[in-house]
Amino acid sequence: MKKTVDVTWKKDMKFEVDIDNHKIIVDAAREVGGNDEGPRPKPLMLAALGGCTGMDVVSLLKKMRLEYDYFNVKVEGDLTDEHPRHFYKIMIIYEIKGKEIDRAKVEKAIDMSLSKYCGVSAVYQKALELKHELRIL
Repeated sequence: MKKTVDVTWKKDMKFEVDIDNHKIIVDAAREVGGNDEGPRPKPLMLAALGGCTGMDVVSLLKKMRLEYDYFNVKVEGDLTDEHPRHFYKIMIIYEIKGKEIDRAKVEKAIDMSLSKYCGVSAVYQKALELKHELRIL
């Protein structure tokens, strides 16, 4: 299977990204020639990871019949100082809140996502340090 996205230059440092007929604008900060009309590409790497593992976890928790009121995924990435600047370490923080949260079930869902289902984390784990934390609020 092959996936393709179109990344079309609009002006200055602004590009329109077409992903399965969904449009996203990426742009640079004003101090480097952009107009700050969209996110930068590297944070979108963090968003891809958060979305991928988050979707896995909520799907698995549904199958486990675990009810919750709130679920959030924070993804923090540390960049190198030298060019090409890239992430060398990423921390995924899963936050969940509900009346009776079974920590073991949530940890199992997270582990299954990161070890079996999330293709984004599979690639990132080959290239950088990937850690995670569970916070029951």
